[in-house]
Amino acid sequence: MIKQIVAALLAVFSYTALFAQSNADPIIMTVAGVDVPRSEFEYSYNKNNTDGVIDKKTVEEYVELFVNYKLKVQAALDARLDTTTAFRQEFAQYRDQQIRPTFVTDDDMLAEAHKVYDQTLESIGPDGLVMAGHILMLIPQKATDAQQQEAKRRIDSVYTALQAGADFETLAKQVSQDPGSARRGGMLGWFARKQMVKEFEDVAFALQPGEMSKPFLSPYGWHIILMKERKQFEPFEFHKDNILRYLEQRNAREAITEQKLNAMVEASDKTVTKEDLLDQRADSLSAVDPEMRYLIKEYHDGLLLYEISNNTIWEKAANDEQALENFFKKHKKQYKWDEPRFKGMVYHVKDQADVKAVVKCVKKLKFDEWNEALRNTFNKDSVIRIRAEKGIFKKGDNKVVDREKFKVANVQVDSVKGYPIDAVYGKLLKKPQDYTDVRALVLTDLQDEMERQWVADLRRKYAVTVNEEILKTINKHE
Repeated sequence: MIKQIVAALLAVFSYTALFAQSNADPIIMTVAGVDVPRSEFEYSYNKNNTDGVIDKKTVEEYVELFVNYKLKVQAALDARLDTTTAFRQEFAQYRDQQIRPTFVTDDDMLAEAHKVYDQTLESIGPDGLVMAGHILMLIPQKATDAQQQEAKRRIDSVYTALQAGADFETLAKQVSQDPGSARRGGMLGWFARKQMVKEFEDVAFALQPGEMSKPFLSPYGWHIILMKERKQFEPFEFHKDNILRYLEQRNAREAITEQKLNAMVEASDKTVTKEDLLDQRADSLSAVDPEMRYLIKEYHDGLLLYEISNNTIWEKAANDEQALENFFKKHKKQYKWDEPRFKGMVYHVKDQADVKAVVKCVKKLKFDEWNEALRNTFNKDSVIRIRAEKGIFKKGDNKVVDREKFKVANVQVDSVKGYPIDAVYGKLLKKPQDYTDVRALVLTDLQDEMERQWVADLRRKYAVTVNEEILKTINKHE
C-alpha cells in the first residue's frame, strides 16, 4: 500500500511542478527543497482565514505559520513517519472517505431508485392499495366457549348500531380492541395484499370505497371493516424524491461503491485490488481537481504534523516530570494567583474519631500519595468509611472550604448523606509552591518553549526561500 501512496504523492508533486512552471500557478516558495505553488498556499490561507475566523492573519503573517508547518512535515517525512502501518491505515481511511463517493453518479442513484420502485410495485401487485378502518373484538388464545360467545355478541351489537346509523370512527375509538388503530378511529392506513392475515385481506379487497363488511372471524378475533379508498401505486416520478431520500438515509452510495469496486476487481481477474483502484482514483482526481488534491494532501500532512508534534513536543513534555519541575523553578515568578488557594482535601466521615485518623494517615505523605493511602486505610473493604475530595480549591469551589478556610460568612453546607461530619486538611497558599500546583499552565508553557526551539532548529536545518513578488499576487490574479 505504501508504494501506491508514495507513487500517488510523487504523481501529485510531478503534476504540481509541471503546473507550477506555468504562469497560471507560479512557485511562491521553496521549503526544504520542495516547491510550493501559489495555488497550494492560497488554498491553505483562504481556508484558515474565512470570515468566521477570529484571529485572521495577513498574508505576510500567514507565511511564517505556513513555512513552519511545511518544515515540520518535512521533518516527519525524514523520520519516515509516513511509512508506519498506523499512519498508512489512518490516512487511507480518511482519503477513501473523500474518494469512494466519487464512484457513484446521479445515474447510479436513479437506477437504484428504479429498482426500489419496481420491487415495491411488484410486491403490491395488480390489486393495488386499499385504505380501510376496522373494529376488532379480540378472542384470546385458548379462549373458552363463553369468551368466544361474548366476543361474537359484542361485534354483532356494534354491527347493529352501525347499520342503524352510528358513526364508525366514533364507535372504533370507544369499543375497538386494537388500541393502535382505535386511537385513529379504526383507520389502518394504506396497505397491500400479503400485509394482513389472509382472512382480513380477502374481505378488505372484496369491498369497494364506502362499503362496510359484515362481522367476520380472523385468528385475532371478530372484525368489521369499513373501506375508505382504493388506488393503484403511483408512477415512479411521483415517488422518486422520497425514494432517493430513503436511499441516502440507508447509505446506498456506499453499497453501490462497494459493488462497483468488487465488480472491477472481478473484471481484472483479481490482478488489481480495491486498494489499487482507490489509489488510481485518488491520482486521477488529484490531477484534475486542485481542491481534492489539496484536501487529500492537507490530511496527509496534518496527520504527519500531529505525529511528529506529539512525539517531539506534546507527549514528550507531558511525560517528563523533571523537565516540568525544572521549568517551573526557572520561571517561578511568572506563576501567580489573584487570590489564595487551599491545597488539601475536604472529607466527610461517620465517626468523630476518623477526623484525626485521616490527618494522621496523610500527614507525613506527599500530596499525590494521599488518595492511595486513604483508600487502603479507610475504604479497602466493602464498607466505605470516608468520602474525600482532594485538590487545589479557590474561593467558591467548595462550600466546606469556603466556610472553614476562607471564612466566608453564612455558607450553607449540605451534608453528604450518611457522612454527617465535615472536615478539611491542608494549607492555604498565596502562590504556587510546586509545579504540580499549576501543572497545566507549566506544561503549556514548556511545550511552547520546546516548540520555539524546535522551529529554530528546523529553520537552521532546512533552506527556505519565498518569492516576495508572487506573494503580492495572492488572491489578486485572474
